[in-house]
Amino acid sequence: MSTVTAVPIPPVKRAYWLWLLVGIVVAVAAAAALATQGDDFLTRNARKSNVVTTASGLQYQVLKAGQGASPTDTDITLVMYEGKLLDGTTFDKSQQPTPMPVSGVVPGFSEGLKLMKKGAKYRFWIKPDLAYGAEAKGPIPANSTLTFDVELIDFLPEATIRQLQQQQQMQQMMGGGAPGGAPEGPGGR
Repeated sequence: MSTVTAVPIPPVKRAYWLWLLVGIVVAVAAAAALATQGDDFLTRNARKSNVVTTASGLQYQVLKAGQGASPTDTDITLVMYEGKLLDGTTFDKSQQPTPMPVSGVVPGFSEGLKLMKKGAKYRFWIKPDLAYGAEAKGPIPANSTLTFDVELIDFLPEATIRQLQQQQQMQQMMGGGAPGGAPEGPGGR
């Protein structure tokens, strides 16, 4: 036969209760901090007053307004641009005005170009699914949010550019050289 000896439990000191309460408050605060830490860059960026978010999730900021019409999917734009990763690393930058077909770039860049007017300068933040997604492209890691500063210098319909190229090819085939029989450069022909 066993006998159980009852041992009285001494009361918990008031200081222990206080430490327990402080620990619970710290744990709740840490959980709240972790919950807001999951708030990514684009969510924080969208809260800025001068940043616009489109239905697709593209974010942009107008740095300089332009005038006139905006390009469409069938246009070729002439732009100056700089592309960066969120850490500030530049992965591409134009050295001179660069022709870009509106429909020939990543979806987020294309959408942004169609918002601009001639002479405008915008900053785009392109989320991964509007850029390269899970695919790494050269210096751009997979699932990267891209930042672009873009200046739209001009744009023309693709058909007009093709027509100009055909005219240029015809001129070259018809004898080339400078128009009007002028000397081609220093020292003549």
